[in-house]
Amino acid sequence: MIRYLLNCKSCSFEFESWFASSKEFDKLKKLKLLNCQQCNSQKIEKSLMKPNLANSTFKQDKAYKNYKNVKKKLKEYQKFVKENFEYVGENFAYEARSIHYSKKKIKKNIFGKASIEDVKELKEEGIETSTIPWIEDKEN
Repeated sequence: MIRYLLNCKSCSFEFESWFASSKEFDKLKKLKLLNCQQCNSQKIEKSLMKPNLANSTFKQDKAYKNYKNVKKKLKEYQKFVKENFEYVGENFAYEARSIHYSKKKIKKNIFGKASIEDVKELKEEGIETSTIPWIEDKEN
């Protein structure tokens, strides 16, 4: 598909139209199937049209905006976790086991840090965990 800016030679009206190819435009013009939308004249010519390309700045701006939106949502999620869960730090695996095996009474759900190996072991023991990306509070 190709888009052309078309000019009517009778009334100077400009409009855009799509064609299957440049050959298709020529064919339709030769068969007198192109008409001006304004005055119905068949004196239609195509003119140069600049390409509609997204530049690298646009792509970077869009990517940065998406990054900022994701970061904002993660920060909101982190805030929820901090307000509603108890932070247990590096003792996460131990605390999760204590809760799971009823050795410890639970006041709040917990969050903290665990190694990949700890998470695998907890899963093998039937202890459910979730991993979330964590963004430090300091802004760079």
